Amino acid sequence: MSAIFPSKEWLNELEVKLNSDPKYADVAKNWEGDIFIVIEPKGNLKEPLSVYLDLWHGKCKKVEYNPAAGTYPKPTFTLTANYDDIKDIATGKLNPMTAMMTMKLKVKGNMGYMMRNVPTVLDFVRCLQEVTTEIL
Repeated sequence: MSAIFPSKEWLNELEVKLNSDPKYADVAKNWEGDIFIVIEPKGNLKEPLSVYLDLWHGKCKKVEYNPAAGTYPKPTFTLTANYDDIKDIATGKLNPMTAMMTMKLKVKGNMGYMMRNVPTVLDFVRCLQEVTTEIL
């Protein structure tokens, strides 16, 4: 498994990882919410890109690569970052909490819920990092 981030194949690998990782299943067993990630062009990414993940009780019920604007009008969380910053999070060079605090990663949604579920968020990022070995 070594699809190029951020490709459709990479997103599919992330879905498989989330659904097969026992630690994630345990840590995220109470998580309820979908995530829409907007990656703004920068560096090697020339066009905006988005990915959608429907996460529910430690499983990933659905992923969609680059859905049309408005396909998911009210996700639980919308995360927005430029390609270089999201790449740094995905490769472990930038801590996701630091990225949020410095506004390199913008989060729209219930911040209280996210802060109460930091272990789930961090384990999601661990899974993301484990499937991100090749980058654009």
